[in-house]
Amino acid sequence: VQVVESGGGLVQPTGSLRLSCVASGTVLSPYTMTWYRQAPGKQRELVASTTSGGLTTYADSVKGRFTISRDYAENTVYLQMSSLKPDDTAVYYCKYAHRTTDYWGQGTQVTVSS
Repeated sequence: VQVVESGGGLVQPTGSLRLSCVASGTVLSPYTMTWYRQAPGKQRELVASTTSGGLTTYADSVKGRFTISRDYAENTVYLQMSSLKPDDTAVYYCKYAHRTTDYWGQGTQVTVSS
């Protein structure tokens, strides 16, 4: 399975950005897709997650601002980020998980700055 993120970039505070993550290859269901992020000098943290059944989970720090969604047919998950803050600056990673197997993408940089 290959996992590829896209959509990162530079955005001003209060702005919005949408990240995409595509899983390709031998994608087996059910699977969970999760967004993580890692800021410089900090540990990687969970941002949002979605299961094949549609269950979603969010970090408290992004609730009400970020929305995770998925396109089942395209094995794609999106992360719509709004009201962005400088503290959201990080490399955002996507993880595909099926049973005990995980695959990670290379990450996409999100920088929130004026």
